[in-house]
Amino acid sequence: MEFIKITSDAQCESLKAAFASRGQSGGDEARRSEVLDNTQAIVNDVRERGDAAVAEYTERFDGVSLKPSEFEIGPDEIQAAFDELSPELRKALEEAHRNIRAFHEVQVHRSWEHMDDDGTILGQRVTPIESAGVYVPGGKAFYPSSVLMNIVPAKAAGVSEIIMVSPPSYNGTIHPLVLAAASLAGADRVFRVGGAHAVAALAYGTDSIPAVRKITGPGNIFVTVAKRLISDVADIDKEAGPSEVAVVADGSASPRLAAAELMAQAEHDEEAVSVLFAADEGFIQEVLDAIETELQTLSKADIIRTALSTQGKACLVRSLDEAAELVNEFAPEHLSVQVEDSWGFVDKIRNAGCIAVGADTSVAVGDYFAGSNHILPTGGRARFSSALSADDFYKKSSVISYSPARFREAAPHILALANAEELTAHARAIEVRQ
Repeated sequence: MEFIKITSDAQCESLKAAFASRGQSGGDEARRSEVLDNTQAIVNDVRERGDAAVAEYTERFDGVSLKPSEFEIGPDEIQAAFDELSPELRKALEEAHRNIRAFHEVQVHRSWEHMDDDGTILGQRVTPIESAGVYVPGGKAFYPSSVLMNIVPAKAAGVSEIIMVSPPSYNGTIHPLVLAAASLAGADRVFRVGGAHAVAALAYGTDSIPAVRKITGPGNIFVTVAKRLISDVADIDKEAGPSEVAVVADGSASPRLAAAELMAQAEHDEEAVSVLFAADEGFIQEVLDAIETELQTLSKADIIRTALSTQGKACLVRSLDEAAELVNEFAPEHLSVQVEDSWGFVDKIRNAGCIAVGADTSVAVGDYFAGSNHILPTGGRARFSSALSADDFYKKSSVISYSPARFREAAPHILALANAEELTAHARAIEVRQ
């Protein structure tokens, strides 16, 4: 990990600026342009040729030859995947599902109306999006937890049809554990297609794959770019970047626990970002020593080592207040708070996707089990964005119904505003009612 010792206000401001700018465009412009052009070509091709294009890209990118009639996985296979779970794993999935459902059901909104004494009605109609497409990544790993995190909020909001897609990267199909989670969460249909072509199919529809109103779920850079390209026809959740964690620790913390949180997110891939903030240089060294010890026993040690060496930072701050300032600029996907006055520190945090408070609360508790959603803003987007929630699957329509008395009272004011903006047709729409 890169060691950064902050000794001056100017150095602190420089680091804050670096954190603040990390979500902005940079890097290999030629590579970004190539990805955009290739993804646009795939999206256009699927839009024009539908299933035939999806089949061709599935064979090209996943090495699996499928007829369009074989894209969809039947309900019997999905149910069998759930039925074949070990009792221990089934119980774990069911408990996690129960917690996630309870957390997201609290977020459910209701329509409301208010009638004044003169009969004027103002209100809001809340209606769920009719259909949602859930993208579940495959390839390096399989994520049944992401299935629950995508589908449960949509179910809580009342989405009528939920379509799940995932690449056929497990023996030409979807991993049984992912299918089992889809069965438990309540996916209506499941398709073994992935990549940018799956996103395009969900957006525009094909003969086999229905179009949806919203697409959620993380994926690789091609999936992310495809979601951006189709966002004019289907809503998307957010653009997903590499996993991130910030750990803030003081002398009361265990170096081993701090090390564990840094490594847990670094395990995702070589681009994952792990940052430690501490005010004691000796403590930072103990954390680094603990990482070296733990790496000897972890299956993805090479990935973790690469991520920490290329993306990791160990920041020696002058105070916890300074750590809070830096965290707010970093705006991490995950924040682990391991300080004596944890809640006092949390009160200073404005920008973070999920905050794990206290030594006994690993970020992994939220990733799998607590009920909060692990689909979180990355790349600094926590400054203006939030975790996926039931709220993401609603549309809200304003409702107004003026009484004659209220209209007569308001008309002169509306006319004044319309005429000031020189919108004479707006003014006429009021005048003809007087």
